[in-house]
Amino acid sequence: MQKTLVLTGGSSGIGLAIAAKFEANDYRVINLDIQSGKHGEYIHCDVTDHAQVSSTIASIATNNPINVLICNAGKHVSANIEETSEAELLALFNLNVKGAFSATQAALPSMKLNGGAILYIASEQALVAKTNSFAYNLSKHALASMAKTTALDYAKFNIRANALCPGTIETPLYHNAIDRYCKQSGADKATVHAEEAAAQPLGRIGQPEEVAAMAYFLASDEASFVTGSLQVMDGGYTAG
Repeated sequence: MQKTLVLTGGSSGIGLAIAAKFEANDYRVINLDIQSGKHGEYIHCDVTDHAQVSSTIASIATNNPINVLICNAGKHVSANIEETSEAELLALFNLNVKGAFSATQAALPSMKLNGGAILYIASEQALVAKTNSFAYNLSKHALASMAKTTALDYAKFNIRANALCPGTIETPLYHNAIDRYCKQSGADKATVHAEEAAAQPLGRIGQPEEVAAMAYFLASDEASFVTGSLQVMDGGYTAG
């Protein structure tokens, strides 16, 4: 029987790679996003809207047991605590954290019937701090906590919950951030990109497909004893 993945933010970057990976492995992929993607079935859904997320996932679960939920939708704000406005903090948390909360809460009634896997796309910043990343860092720690508490509360239903914590990954968001920095500072993009690669012990930037491969493993039966974990894949950045 074909399994169903509900994925938030599956239209670009890491989410797009995840959608492609699961689709290639015969999953029915349902992508909840505000823009359409290339893989899976697209449903327009603003994950900051709790009621919309709840009704959308409830509708999906009516005819399709939800086997895997991956909460990927998110954004980054580059600022320290003084530079972060209340509005920016709330907007980021509405997407990064409340979106994952809403999706998880909506998917659990279906998953409790047959078990399943929940995965939060967090960040290496769920473990370490970086400068000018106050709100983003805070939100990723929240996702790590969500994975741990959900893992404990729902283990009795054979539901596993984990947080995947990528480091620097070459996505459109990464390139947009580099472009903004170069525009502000006058730095050369090729130089900045090389410096970012050199900052990783493996000497390169990660690729979305690598994150997708780990996501697929964590959702699979091969990871049936893995729950409540923070799975880091950052080229060794946080090892030092």
